[in-house]
Amino acid sequence: MIKVTFLGTSDQIPSAKRNHSAILLNYEGENILVDCGEGTQRQFRKAKLNPCKITKILITHWHGDHVFGLPGILSTLSLSGYNKTLFIYGPKGTKFFMKKLLDLFNFERNYKIEVEEVSGKFFETKDISLEAKPMKHGISCNAYSFSIKDKIRIDKSKLKKAGLPEGPLLQKLKEGKDIIYEGKKFKSKNLTFLEKGKKVSFVLDTGLNPRIIPFVKDSDLLVSDSSFGNDLLEHAEKHLHLTSGQSADIAKKSKSKKLVLTHISQRYEGNIKKILDEAKKIFKNTILANDFDVVEIEK
Repeated sequence: MIKVTFLGTSDQIPSAKRNHSAILLNYEGENILVDCGEGTQRQFRKAKLNPCKITKILITHWHGDHVFGLPGILSTLSLSGYNKTLFIYGPKGTKFFMKKLLDLFNFERNYKIEVEEVSGKFFETKDISLEAKPMKHGISCNAYSFSIKDKIRIDKSKLKKAGLPEGPLLQKLKEGKDIIYEGKKFKSKNLTFLEKGKKVSFVLDTGLNPRIIPFVKDSDLLVSDSSFGNDLLEHAEKHLHLTSGQSADIAKKSKSKKLVLTHISQRYEGNIKKILDEAKKIFKNTILANDFDVVEIEK
């Protein structure tokens, strides 16, 4: 199961209800933090989550509302006995900014930090992958996707009927290879089925651009910047953000299954339904994230 926890859902200025941007994705041994706005480590405590389980941090861009929480959480990890290598990924300029940050906040650190500037597929195992795509925000900025790969699974009922034993033969079937057992040939396609993978995409702080839809195509969950309502389209274009309607249109055209709106301007705190309703008119399966909301996706 993929679990996505929204630790902060505000835009540049936090409100009484919304903290600065931070989203935690959990899948098996991975705990991936997307952005780390001011106060993120306190949000971990409120959510009863352990920051020492973080494996990777993905920085979308280096505006303060997305990174001001980094010094605090890095220091807390050291004080809490964090003993893994922490991987921090970001757009162009991330190595420079991380060096300045670590020079400025010269806390004692007993763990290793690896910093990489990424574009395209930058992490992959036999089961999962991470990919980055440059966006449009006035400074270097990335969108990210997390994917679980397609898998070939054994159909247990067909396996039992065929009378095949457990063992290395089954691995060959999973690899799409036909096998011979006791003189009889068994075709992989007759005993297996394809389990489709899953995809979660994060598109934060960007103006509308043609790279978004191909990048997030077929997302099971699309998390998108929705700083403004449709009435402020020109304002959104000027400041290189998305409106709720634009996010919904992206979800629809990309054939995403579910849309989550975040990075909500405080101007809508008294009428948050406006943002959601505008999106749902275009893409029905839309929700608007509040701090500490959790969205789960079954494998």
